[in-house]
Amino acid sequence: MLRRDAFTAREEALLTFESLLPLFQKEIALQIQPRLRRVINATGVVIHTNLGRSPLHPAALHHLADIASAYSNLEYDLQRGERGSRYDPVEEILCRLAGAESAMAVNNNAGAVLLVLNALAAGREVIVSRGELVEIGGAFRIPDVMRQSGATLREVGTTNQTHLSDYEKAIGSQTALLLKVHPSNFRVIGFTGEVPLEALVKLGAQHNLPVMNDLGSGCFVDLTRYGLIKEPTVQEVVQTGVDVVTFSGDKLLGGPQAGIILAKKRILDLVKGNPLTRALRIDKMTLAALESTLLLYLDEKRAMKEIPTLLMLTLDQRTLRRRGRRLLRQLSGTSRDQATFALGKDVSQVGGGSLPIQELPSIVFTVKPESCSVNDLEERLRKGAPAVIVRIRKEEIVLDMRTVLDEEIPLLAGALEKALSPVKTDAR
Repeated sequence: MLRRDAFTAREEALLTFESLLPLFQKEIALQIQPRLRRVINATGVVIHTNLGRSPLHPAALHHLADIASAYSNLEYDLQRGERGSRYDPVEEILCRLAGAESAMAVNNNAGAVLLVLNALAAGREVIVSRGELVEIGGAFRIPDVMRQSGATLREVGTTNQTHLSDYEKAIGSQTALLLKVHPSNFRVIGFTGEVPLEALVKLGAQHNLPVMNDLGSGCFVDLTRYGLIKEPTVQEVVQTGVDVVTFSGDKLLGGPQAGIILAKKRILDLVKGNPLTRALRIDKMTLAALESTLLLYLDEKRAMKEIPTLLMLTLDQRTLRRRGRRLLRQLSGTSRDQATFALGKDVSQVGGGSLPIQELPSIVFTVKPESCSVNDLEERLRKGAPAVIVRIRKEEIVLDMRTVLDEEIPLLAGALEKALSPVKTDAR
């Protein structure tokens, strides 16, 4: 980049120290800045995987900073004065919230699934419906995870129809586990049929086989009470008597990236003793943020109002319109000469492999630039400080107010002002 800029400067003027100095300063400034930066998410995708999924609650941030900045009782029992377990801070609260016998957390849900499969089924068969062989982002597939775990995949049924008899016929001497995967990032509609988890649990009990349910995007709240599509809650799944449940911490839960495992105690003891547990274990900062997030769920009303992800999912259009009007008021007359601004209606998405068919009616702030192309404006916003990630619709920029935090409105206004300013060229 520096060399290309230098050649451009050579065409306009002699290469002097004075002419090159600003280019060197710009390049050096870029090199010493952190690559991981805060961005303003104006896409309307609430759980945006590429943008870090769920923002954390202030209490989680405070607890994380407190634990990370000093020593902690990560693996030390303060009551007994001896070595403790790093899972203690979250095990009790998880069991209380979900009604589970035992609980632990690892680095992410893919890790949780890999760990459980390796601990319970390495070298043996795991029976799964063909309609549940899901793929998540980055071409990460359940069959690949199973292969890596050392277990053998035994597919039953078809893509759209699987019956209890399909599982029964597949059970043999090499069967180690019955696995049900919740399709949290897709839906099959039409002529479909699946085996309810309760029926699979009964079948497993009859054959003395453990049953595992990978929920993917787990949630402790019945979202139908807030106008959203039904998603099985963690509590409902545990009540079926299933032996193992796994789900993510940074999707609908609204916490940090983590893989949560709830299980019967005899099962989790096997998982905890597996060598992979140490390789996939959760770190102290994630543990602190997860514990603080889980504590908020002791009061569901508070969780819905304060956990950023849940709040964004349930914001009404009146609130979003007020947010858009506030943004408009903070833009100067100069900016209004450079673009046409308007408020309109659109649809937000949940994202993150959660509630795939849920549409969220939203309010968007549109920008139709006069002095540059819409692609140029998008690039300026994306490369600015702070970076703003937007949508493009025809000849306008779309800023979805659902995913722009209240405290980001002044920052967003400043970013728009800067991006819409005429590009200055050096006069030589």
